[in-house]
Amino acid sequence: MLDRIRLELATQGAAPSMPLLRNRIVEMEELQDQARTALEKLNDAVDKLRAPALRLGTLLQTLPNGRALVCVNGTEYVSNLDPNVPEASLETGTRVLLNEAFAITDVFGFEKNGPVVRITEVLADGRLRVGNETGISDAIVVRSSLLLKDKLKPGLDLRLDSQQRVAVEIIGSSKRLDRTFTRVEPIPWNAIGGQQEAVQGIRDSIELPFLHAALFRRFHHPVPKGFLLYGPPGCGKTLLGKATAHNLRLQILQETGEDRPEYFLSVKGPEILNMWLGESERQVRDLFVQCREKAAEGHLAFLFIDEAESILGTRHAMRAGTSILSTLVPMFCSEMDGLEPLQNVVVILASNRADLIDPAILRPGRIDRKIRVRRPDKGAAREIYGIYLVDDLPLAEPREKLIEAIVEAHYAPAEDNRFLDITFRSGRHDYLHRGDLASGAIIAAIVERAKESAIKRSISLRAEAPITRQDLLDALVKEYRENELFPPSDITEDWLKLTDFDPSNVVRLSPYRTSEHGAFSAAV
Repeated sequence: MLDRIRLELATQGAAPSMPLLRNRIVEMEELQDQARTALEKLNDAVDKLRAPALRLGTLLQTLPNGRALVCVNGTEYVSNLDPNVPEASLETGTRVLLNEAFAITDVFGFEKNGPVVRITEVLADGRLRVGNETGISDAIVVRSSLLLKDKLKPGLDLRLDSQQRVAVEIIGSSKRLDRTFTRVEPIPWNAIGGQQEAVQGIRDSIELPFLHAALFRRFHHPVPKGFLLYGPPGCGKTLLGKATAHNLRLQILQETGEDRPEYFLSVKGPEILNMWLGESERQVRDLFVQCREKAAEGHLAFLFIDEAESILGTRHAMRAGTSILSTLVPMFCSEMDGLEPLQNVVVILASNRADLIDPAILRPGRIDRKIRVRRPDKGAAREIYGIYLVDDLPLAEPREKLIEAIVEAHYAPAEDNRFLDITFRSGRHDYLHRGDLASGAIIAAIVERAKESAIKRSISLRAEAPITRQDLLDALVKEYRENELFPPSDITEDWLKLTDFDPSNVVRLSPYRTSEHGAFSAAV
């Protein structure tokens, strides 16, 4: 280096000077140190790029003597612990960093991502049995340190770690079940008119086993698990189901002094159907799980399934393909009489076509009682009209006279009251009148239409106008002409759904038409 400096000074034509040489040497040494430092950094960067990646695992359990049980890619390792890592940071379910020797060198806390599963069972030692909506077999997982003190129960959604060995976080419960819950309205039995036979059948099937459980056990008489309400639409099947929950609570309170809140889980059959494989079956299972939980908490649990024939229809043998009924019906049967007992849970099915429900559902031991909800006859219609035409309404005539007038008009077997034309396979021809297709829903709608007419008249007259006989008669005609319950076409199959006739005995069933004009009569 000194010769190099002298050469530089000679070329510049100057004599060597010691201070100049000393300064120049210092500069060159600093430059050499900078180059050495840059080379070391470059070598370190190359070594890091060539070094193998460190592994991340999930801590399952801390062990004595500075060791821990770790899961990496489904394989368990007993790893040593770096002394610099505080043991207080090692919690079950946290992510840990492992070096080439699989020793724990750092802790990264709990993972933020992972699969979501649902609890199907809480084991006695605190472990969880979890399932998957896609139908994959269940798995057993342990709780993380975050969930050790939480009260977990079947039906809750959990997030697992990426190794799927530890439950890390509570996500919540299914929103689909939340929307099916219906608040039980206070409906006394006397608010349901014209269904004394059905009401008595329900009380014998439901109230007696609850109120006299000891007597049923003494006679070894099994308690009915559920019952079927079947009959034409609009005749009060849903209303009877809700009234059952409310009145059972009142009866238990009066007999025993114990107030057990009712839990009424109402769902329509088509709401359960889902295009994804296994999703419909999961919803059926969740409905029963939720009812069992509420029953275990002391509630009066009721599972009400309307339009039951849509999901519990008769199964048919097929050579090819598959049907959702082939899996839904066995799932429902297994929940009714499976390994987990259905105690203190009442299952109520409602259907317009009970003949379409699979016989395996309706056999004794599952749906034990079949209660027919009939159309109201003349006397029942008089009772129902009396429920809606209350005394405090503004009426143009005495209440009894108005009720009698509208009932006579509704059930009169006159030609202008004909509604359907029916031809039987035997060749016999007959007519159905308005009263033959009456229902509690239609009667309620007639009264509401009459109220609307009186309200409009009161507005135009600027004075209170009472409900008249003509208002009720006009409402009767309009209701049968405009009610959406009646099919808009002449298709026999559509009209047969509203009647009690055997489809095999009917050739044609269509709205009654006058022979002179070929149009709907005034009654329609």
